[in-house]
Amino acid sequence: MQLTAEERAILEGERGEAARRALEYQVKVGEFWGAERFVPVTNAHMMGDIEVMGDGGLQWLKDTAALGARCVVGTTTNARCFDFEHCRRLGQDEGEAAKERELIACLRRMDVITTDTCINYQTVYQPHFGEHVAWGDTGTVIYANSVFGARSNFESGPAALAAAITGRTPEYGFHLDAHRRGGFAVELRARLDDLADWGMVGKLVGEPHQSYFSVPVFHGFHRTPIADELKHLGAALASYGSMGMFHFVGATPEAPTLEAAFGGRAPAERMVIADADLERGYAGYGLGGRDARLVVFSGPQQSLLEMKRLAQLFDGRKVQEGSSCFVTTNSAVLAQARALGYAGTLEAAGVTILQGVCFYILQNLSLMRVKNGWQNLVSNSAKIVNIIGAHRFNTILRRTQDCVDIACTGILK
Repeated sequence: MQLTAEERAILEGERGEAARRALEYQVKVGEFWGAERFVPVTNAHMMGDIEVMGDGGLQWLKDTAALGARCVVGTTTNARCFDFEHCRRLGQDEGEAAKERELIACLRRMDVITTDTCINYQTVYQPHFGEHVAWGDTGTVIYANSVFGARSNFESGPAALAAAITGRTPEYGFHLDAHRRGGFAVELRARLDDLADWGMVGKLVGEPHQSYFSVPVFHGFHRTPIADELKHLGAALASYGSMGMFHFVGATPEAPTLEAAFGGRAPAERMVIADADLERGYAGYGLGGRDARLVVFSGPQQSLLEMKRLAQLFDGRKVQEGSSCFVTTNSAVLAQARALGYAGTLEAAGVTILQGVCFYILQNLSLMRVKNGWQNLVSNSAKIVNIIGAHRFNTILRRTQDCVDIACTGILK
């Protein structure tokens, strides 16, 4: 890699041992990907929880902090695996919870802002067009690349923290123009009236195109999509297709026209998504023994507008006795939802609100499933329906109103 004088000075230890090690690691990452140089970043977002990092990751963070590591750009954290107010009720391990607290304290010593959210782009920081960032969590990265026109790759926890410490990241992947052009066209003829519909589109497009650099271009839709719709679309594309970017003609900044999105090239393929395709997708989920005792609104965390909508749907209703319904969001959204009465309405209905976590990375989730006898998990999030299968749930995607009805009646349809 071609290093600047400043970067050579960092490798020589002029900014301390922590920065030297961080840049040394980044050089190896850059060489692996064939990067020629670094680009400066203005923001970092990292995965950092004990369920993901384990004891080895915690020790590495402690060692890094002990070397005097400090973030030189604003750095936030993704969702964690504990809501400490609910540990005992959920039967989570107290020893692991103590490690999570230690991990959080360690991150704060390095000037990491522990926001514990996977919707940082909705509630914390919105990068501008062309801005280079170093973000982890696939859902945040695809939103940054697509909706904001910022530039990031899927950064691992160590890579994102290294970027935070050095203020730069290797220039490869979606930092380069060559990888940001559209690859194939998707015409949207479906109505897409619910957030789950947008996730279903992500599933239908992502499953047959599982490639990081496969960039779909959506066009033909009858209106401009809202932020939460693009959030669920992007999260599903990243989950089912490992995609890091999409274009939406007339809505995302690098796609003012269909021709511009493809950079003058012809689409490699053309798809059409109609209402019938969505209905076949919903019908394709097996209902197992029709267990309807677990409904989850998570993955990504809920925005304030989603919290308002859920409060409206649950108002005056009750979660079926013996059933569980979980909603996850971050501390900022929850504080606003409490002030506006949305959280109170949900809790009065028997909904459990978890703060700062995502359901699918809850510590001890597999044991939780067994202990509660949960077989099915019902959600309006296509992402969580896909990824939580690792915990051996039978997962079912349903529209938001249907999820509320299932939670309140205990009847799965």
